[in-house]
Amino acid sequence: MVVCLLVTAGVVVLVGRVSSALNDWEAPAADATPEIGTIETPPHDQLTGPPAQTGVTARENGDPDESAVGADERSGPAEVLRPSDEWLDEVSANTGIPRRALEGYASAQLVLDADQSSCQLSWPTLAGIGYVESRHGTYAGGELGPDGNTTVDIIGIPLDGTNNTQAIPDTDGGELDGDTEWDRAIGPMQFIPSTWARWGESLEGGTPDPHNIDDAALASARYLCDEGRDLTSAQDWESAVLEYNRSSAYVSDVLAYAHAYADAA
Repeated sequence: MVVCLLVTAGVVVLVGRVSSALNDWEAPAADATPEIGTIETPPHDQLTGPPAQTGVTARENGDPDESAVGADERSGPAEVLRPSDEWLDEVSANTGIPRRALEGYASAQLVLDADQSSCQLSWPTLAGIGYVESRHGTYAGGELGPDGNTTVDIIGIPLDGTNNTQAIPDTDGGELDGDTEWDRAIGPMQFIPSTWARWGESLEGGTPDPHNIDDAALASARYLCDEGRDLTSAQDWESAVLEYNRSSAYVSDVLAYAHAYADAA
């Protein structure tokens, strides 16, 4: 299976864009100012499996979608599964996850709960990945707009075999990543174009956008749940996250953030 190939943190990137690591991933160095969405994590050696599935309170039919105010028009079904405003306010305040990012992660869980419940996907896993990959879409000073799109496209360095990357020649003619020679990881959840071509899915219908947190989180959820995985199983959870990045250090960091977010919620 094609994986979401990622490059080493700390490598110089272009135009304020980023991707993450393959095989040799390292956590970014700590700054004096806490990063958005950061949270104290439990010691890695105390974690033996994923956190228990964390519930999401869904928005009732007919409730207004305040996050969509000012959003670009996106065709889709009249009814979309999203968390309630009260749930978002409380959990965002408790965890430090930006509200719009949390909405994307939680919406993906609600969709999977409805039509792929055996996977038992929980939003803290997506939040852990989203933090490690792009600081919840805020890398390089950008943020998530009301429509869920990043205000700065997050595009990584070329996957040309240098900087601890696997060489991946261009697969999309530069349509998604702007590079016609090499593929690059894209969006808040850092997909490569070939993986996005298989797993990209729009929460609201229409053409899926890797720079939109709703679509990227839902695609990530489908990707993690492939092959009939049960993400409450330590073995299946680890296998799923290794598909994202084949690095034990990366898996440990995502696991620690997933536990921290679940505990804080």
